[in-house]
Amino acid sequence: MSDATTTQESAYQTDALIAEDIDAYLEKHQHKTLLRFITCGSVDDGKSTLIGRLLYDSKMIFEDQLAALEADSKKMGTQGQQIDFALLVDGLAAEREQGITIDVAYRFFATEKRKFIVADTPGHEQYTRNMVTGASTADLAVILIDARKGVLTQTRRHSYLAHLIGIRHLVLAVNKMDLIGYDQAKYDEIVADYTAFAESIGIKAFTPMPISGFMGDNITSLSENTPWFKGVPLIEFLETVEVDQVADQSKPFRMPVQWVNRPNLDFRGFSGLIASGVVKAGDSVRVLPSGKTSTVSRIVTLGADLDEAVAGQSVTICLADEVDCSRGDVLSVADAPPEVADQFESTIVWMADEEMLPGRPYWLKIGTQMVTATVQHPKYQVNVNTMEHLAAKTLELNAIGVANLTTDKPIIFEPYEANRYLGGFILIDKITNATVAAGMLHFALRRSANVHWQALDISRETHANLKNQKPAVLWFTGLSGAGKSTIANLVEKKLVRMNRHTFLLDGDNVRHGLNKDLGFTEADRVENIRRVGEVAKLMTDAGLIVLTAFISPFRQERQMVREMIAAGEFIEIHIDTPLADAESRDVKGLYKKARAGQLANFTGIDSPYEPPVNPEIRIDTTNMTAEEAADIIIERLIP
Repeated sequence: MSDATTTQESAYQTDALIAEDIDAYLEKHQHKTLLRFITCGSVDDGKSTLIGRLLYDSKMIFEDQLAALEADSKKMGTQGQQIDFALLVDGLAAEREQGITIDVAYRFFATEKRKFIVADTPGHEQYTRNMVTGASTADLAVILIDARKGVLTQTRRHSYLAHLIGIRHLVLAVNKMDLIGYDQAKYDEIVADYTAFAESIGIKAFTPMPISGFMGDNITSLSENTPWFKGVPLIEFLETVEVDQVADQSKPFRMPVQWVNRPNLDFRGFSGLIASGVVKAGDSVRVLPSGKTSTVSRIVTLGADLDEAVAGQSVTICLADEVDCSRGDVLSVADAPPEVADQFESTIVWMADEEMLPGRPYWLKIGTQMVTATVQHPKYQVNVNTMEHLAAKTLELNAIGVANLTTDKPIIFEPYEANRYLGGFILIDKITNATVAAGMLHFALRRSANVHWQALDISRETHANLKNQKPAVLWFTGLSGAGKSTIANLVEKKLVRMNRHTFLLDGDNVRHGLNKDLGFTEADRVENIRRVGEVAKLMTDAGLIVLTAFISPFRQERQMVREMIAAGEFIEIHIDTPLADAESRDVKGLYKKARAGQLANFTGIDSPYEPPVNPEIRIDTTNMTAEEAADIIIERLIP
């Protein structure tokens, strides 16, 4: 009996079971394992066609059809209801007509042996970030190659990313074999070419197969057109490959806490998805980062309590002791907890149109933890064609690089290769809330464990009391020539006459010493403000009133400094002068040089200025003098 006949009879049996006893079918379906996989590769290599063929030839059933089948089961009768599987591929038609897939399309289906979620990812380089999104939760990747074209740059990029993200199972599907006459020699050449590349990036094993998504060769049954192929059809491989969830169960227990569940005073549980391992009632667990230990008293689910729970299950765990635990903490096996650190080496895949700015603060989300992180200049960028390590000052769209990063507080983590949940992260722009990068943590930097905060006996409050004043940072921002330094200087003179202890940090003066190594690129401007912010913070710890006169063109960096300074001590002062007025002054001749193309990255000309949205003080220099502006600021600072 042929594979095709077996598949067809199995499908008829499934239809009969659905018609006769939908509850029995759903019960059987519920306990099937789930495989998440992606199709990826270069443009027009047949990803959507392959998915359509899988759905049509295997007579698979979408998960979202099950509810409708259940509702209609009584109407179907013993004759059953034939499903028009042509409808299953209609969702792919628009993509084929346009000749492009620009987002990740997810398909949900099942066979007799397993349930599947497949992510159809785009092939264009500019949408590499979408491929990373689809691959982030996948157990397996089907990497398609057009047999006429062989291994291309995007084939290498997607393979590298799949390996980097930790996908353990790779299928090399050499597609469109019908268009090269099922030429075995050409197929062997492509597999050899890919094997050499795979070995160079550390891929130890992959499964090659010759297919035709359009004709159906080697998809659900072995094709007579490739008698030399001794493997198994694609669907059989997908049905039998080990899923990562099973492998995760052999690792130490980890569960990031998503929320604390306390519906009443008699119940307190910690809910989340088990990332790895197995937990049982009575097990000793540790709460991180506090390090407190307790014992599991109950494992609660919606249906009933469990004796044990495994990786991939969402549960609520109750502990025998009242320990401090909240969202972002991690429950782990007591004798083998994950690490806690605040400095790391990482691989970063940059996914934003705007380049990465080293030193700029981003939100870093890892599991259920959310912290502020800054990325240092990349150690190198990876050339996906040659695997060469290239020097880089930043990362642009779709670039892959290795860089150190620092978080504002310690996080619970494990290396990505050991735990995807506690080692994988995303970076989020603090202003737009857009995801700008995905990354993998390699290891904690040794200095994060060796450098400790030294407790001092003289506090910042003591310093401030000695000076009989409240520390503050007066942050003057505005275009070049707006009058920042002039007004800041007047304010300081008035404060000194009032016996206040002050210090003025001027943009030009600081660049003569502390920041003389920095230029005027966006990345250097970010670092310039970061350093000034750290200095200003130290000066407020000394009890001083600090005045800073910097263009500081970006809102994110001004917000970064605000977050460094104690609450209520940061006063943003926008010296609001129209560009035309500032340029007409041009005391230093900078605008003239910028207009002549002799001065690059000049704010207001070829580099943006982002005015404050809600500054504490706004000074309109078109309707007041510098003296009047200084008086307004003094009155705001010292009522």
